[in-house]
Amino acid sequence: QVLLVDVGGGLVQSGGSLRLSCAASGRAIVNYRMGWFRQAPGQEPEFVAAISASGGIIDYLESVKGRFSISRDNAKNTAYLQMNSLKPEDTAVYYCAAAPNTVYSRSPTVYDYWGQGTQVTVSS
Repeated sequence: QVLLVDVGGGLVQSGGSLRLSCAASGRAIVNYRMGWFRQAPGQEPEFVAAISASGGIIDYLESVKGRFSISRDNAKNTAYLQMNSLKPEDTAVYYCAAAPNTVYSRSPTVYDYWGQGTQVTVSS
């Protein structure tokens, strides 16, 4: 069992930055792909970014490329999402998630463990 706690959300003006952190406990995340998803009110969860267990393979939603950066520190059992140049359309609850590194998909269904979510609100 992996317990994920994601923090770092908040209210920021358009163009601002936030850094989300996802701290894991219960089991080391070294063998898990870590992902970030977001969900706006009334919408389905949307894939944002993912990083492989070793950190060597990274994938981003097209609309966040060049603005967001996913990383991980396996020694600290933590994953991160640095968000720069934020836009109002980035407003959502952001969730970190962990999936077995053997299966790759952007679908949230392959992720076994989820954080509780952290609200990101970007004002115009």
